Amino acid sequence: MKKALIICAAGMSSSLMAKKATEHFTNKNKAISVDAVSATEGSNMIKNSDFSLFLISPQTMMMLDKFKKLGDEIGKPVVSIPFQAYIPTPSGIEQLAKLIEENIQ
Repeated sequence: MKKALIICAAGMSSSLMAKKATEHFTNKNKAISVDAVSATEGSNMIKNSDFSLFLISPQTMMMLDKFKKLGDEIGKPVVSIPFQAYIPTPSGIEQLAKLIEENIQ
C-alpha cells in the first residue's frame, strides 16, 4: 500500500481531508492511504517515515520550500495542495485524490 501524508498547520482540517481521501481510495479499490500531521512534526516525518508522498496544505504554504528541500534530500516528492483540492466536498476530494495519484511513487 502506498501512503501519503498531509502536513498542515495544526493537523485538524488535514485529518478530515486525509480520512475522506482514504475513504475515496478504498471505494475505488486503490491501495493508497492518507494521513495527516501538524507542521511541527513535518520535518521529522519527511526524514524518518515510510510515506511515499508529502502534501503541504494551503495554510502551511510558507513552509513549502523547507519541506521540499527535505524531500529532495531523501528522494520523495513534496507538493502543495491547491485551495480547490482542500475542501471536504466530493469535488474537493476528487481533486485531492487526483493530485495524490499524479505524484505518489
